[in-house]
Amino acid sequence: MVNVINSDKWADVEAQAAAVVDFNATWCGPCKMMAPVLEELSAEYDGKVAFYAIDVDQNPDLAEKFSVMSIPNLVFLKNGELKDSSVGFKPKEALKGWIDSQL
Repeated sequence: MVNVINSDKWADVEAQAAAVVDFNATWCGPCKMMAPVLEELSAEYDGKVAFYAIDVDQNPDLAEKFSVMSIPNLVFLKNGELKDSSVGFKPKEALKGWIDSQL
């Protein structure tokens, strides 16, 4: 399950051993295409990687913290530290490869 969070729950994200954070917006077409892919991946990586979604319009502080200029923008955090990011829509297999390379 992809957990939709706001800035006030950011500590939950940083507490994870591995997390994928989806920076998105309700008006973003590619973000809407990515959402079901991330839901599938969250089920496949259950227990290994936590998945979160953050609306950049509602959480500009976090978007700024990670220099999010384009969406969808995925960031991979390991033990709360930024390891990598991926900008734009990617198909499921490409995202699996990206996640696997971060673990």
